Amino acid sequence: MNVFRLTGDLSHLAAIIILLLKIWKTRSCAGISGKSQILFALVFTTRYLDLLTSFISLYNTCMKMIYIGCAFATVYLIYMKFKATYDGNHDSFRVEFLVVPVGGLAVLVNHDFALLEILWTFSIYLESVAILPQLFMISKTGEAETITTHYLFCLGLYRTLYLFNWIWRFYFEGFFDMIAIVAGVVQTILYCDFFYLYFTKVLKGKKLSLPA
Repeated sequence: MNVFRLTGDLSHLAAIIILLLKIWKTRSCAGISGKSQILFALVFTTRYLDLLTSFISLYNTCMKMIYIGCAFATVYLIYMKFKATYDGNHDSFRVEFLVVPVGGLAVLVNHDFALLEILWTFSIYLESVAILPQLFMISKTGEAETITTHYLFCLGLYRTLYLFNWIWRFYFEGFFDMIAIVAGVVQTILYCDFFYLYFTKVLKGKKLSLPA
């Protein structure tokens, strides 16, 4: 495992922990898109079905189980435990416009026309756009809490580090996965505007807002 993969995983884990702690400590899920969290839960569920068929390493297995468990825990906190604080009016992105095209693309463009491979490909495509409901929600409300921006930054950093991971693997291992790389580039591009605002506003103590 290279340093980009490890730091990427740690950034991803940090993002998840930040979000869960934010919801639990404030006893509120205000400003958090439940739809994005459902999409992430769907991403991890469809990606890590290989837990049932193969074993790579203890680290790999533990991280996959943590991602799945935390994703469903977040959905539970938003839609059940702290449901009264969920802002469904602003969380209005039409996720079917993401899931249906992504599903169709996964069937048409994949490495192997087999169920687990198609579901893995679906998860890769879906993860690249799963943050859109959250960004859409921020643009509708006009601003985001600082802790929420830290969550989004760690999430974007994880994806960016994974791009360097693919570059590393190509040069040092000869491994190249076009599907993962293209999806990673798309996802990173979606974070570019947010990264700019994070560095120019949030780190200077200002409120973050996205243009409507």
